[in-house]
Amino acid sequence: MNERILELARQVWPDPNISHVNHMKFAELIIQECLLSLEPNLYESDIEYKVDQAIYKRCERIILKHFGIDNERTS
Repeated sequence: MNERILELARQVWPDPNISHVNHMKFAELIIQECLLSLEPNLYESDIEYKVDQAIYKRCERIILKHFGIDNERTS
């Protein structure tokens, strides 16, 4: 995780150092949920699915990098 997660936590919780682990897990779960909402639709045509899948993978890399999450951990 990077400093951005802590900045967001400070906006919600007055002292993000309290139960720091829970805040990080909460942030990770939100990020994972956002990624799930972007997943391609398996029922679209093969061409549309492949395009959507390529876009999803790119977005996934960008989002995970932005928040400093190791791609291996979320797979």
